[in-house]
Amino acid sequence: MSSTPLPLGLVALPGVYQPQADTLLLAEALSQEELGPGTDALEIGTGPGALALHAAGRGARVTAVDVSWSAVVTARLNALRRRLPLRVLHGDFEARTAGRRFDFVVTNPPYVPAPGLRLPSHGPERAWDAGPDGRGMIDRICASAPAMLRPGGVLLMVHSGMCRAEGTLDRLTGMGLVAEVTAKASVPWGPVLRSRRAWLERRGLAAEDEQWEELVIIRAQYL
Repeated sequence: MSSTPLPLGLVALPGVYQPQADTLLLAEALSQEELGPGTDALEIGTGPGALALHAAGRGARVTAVDVSWSAVVTARLNALRRRLPLRVLHGDFEARTAGRRFDFVVTNPPYVPAPGLRLPSHGPERAWDAGPDGRGMIDRICASAPAMLRPGGVLLMVHSGMCRAEGTLDRLTGMGLVAEVTAKASVPWGPVLRSRRAWLERRGLAAEDEQWEELVIIRAQYL
């Protein structure tokens, strides 16, 4: 995945999620989509803006949203550095895009299973913690997809196999979209998963001594 055309030279303020294997896998999937002038695109949870800038670099009109002010400032700074037009909004994606529809929506949402029913409201954990089943944001995005997409519009989302890809496909299909898994990759467990090993095993989300996490790309089209 080293050849994935992510923007180079990105900067990130402290606490902003850095592009990792999931970002690279999603960027590879994004590279296979038809984007260009006239395409209205949205990135939910933009972080440093890597995927949004990738789309903008291909000529798309891109709006990026993030709940973190640090991420918003970082994405705006990277857009200036890259000299690419990018509209970056702060806040909840549903509130900030209400009434708008897009040709393309891309997202790397929080998806790491975490103890506690409440999603974090501050701190870097907001970029990955997603409730006991890891679906706190995934399910919201699935439910909102028909309202966000124009007819023929596409949603691209990456998340962990721990979150049950079949559950995502079922939800999107139930909302009237045609959905499928288009790519998978296995990556070593990072420090967050390793720190929760005992809890994940008790929850049945990971096998004993499991060392690799499966990432999946979900592609859904609103016909």
